[in-house]
Amino acid sequence: MKPGMQSTWGASGEIEFGAYFLMQLKAQLWGKDHEVSLSLSDGAADVAVGNRHYDLRVRELASGEYLLINGSNVYKCRVSGRSGSVAASQSFAVVLRGRNYEVAVVDPRRLRSGQSAGAHHAGAAEIVSPMPGKIVRVLVQTGDKVESGAGIIVVEAMKMQNEMKAPKAGVVVSINADEGATVNAGDVLAVVE
Repeated sequence: MKPGMQSTWGASGEIEFGAYFLMQLKAQLWGKDHEVSLSLSDGAADVAVGNRHYDLRVRELASGEYLLINGSNVYKCRVSGRSGSVAASQSFAVVLRGRNYEVAVVDPRRLRSGQSAGAHHAGAAEIVSPMPGKIVRVLVQTGDKVESGAGIIVVEAMKMQNEMKAPKAGVVVSINADEGATVNAGDVLAVVE
């Protein structure tokens, strides 16, 4: 998503994007890795999982609840993020067609760079945005002492809020984003030493 572009939900509950948005991810389901390509534009989601392709319309029913429309098939889907330590992947609980799935999503750019959302460099831990989004809350200030797992900053992406947590105990030495700012995947949001 380009800086300044934001996704919003229209009156009909469909995702509206000011521009085309594309993500390439790896997802882990039942211990197996899957290549995922996701493009969103004007309430439509074009999803490729491996060699399977889905053209979907997406409507939000409530926070974390969606209708996925694939031609004449309609599916109710519930998605919730899993809290825990910040790592190279982010885990989600997904309920689709009455079945529960635990899905870990990995941004391959972090794998290539050898970084995780809590990458450590010379004793410092960088908290990195897992995907493009908007900063909705900054929970600490520079100079604050934090425990491992303490919330640092909240990023909203695709209508889901992700609390980025301190990967270790220490002192917040920098906050690199303000509330309301748009961030890209891989941006360093904060540093804890």
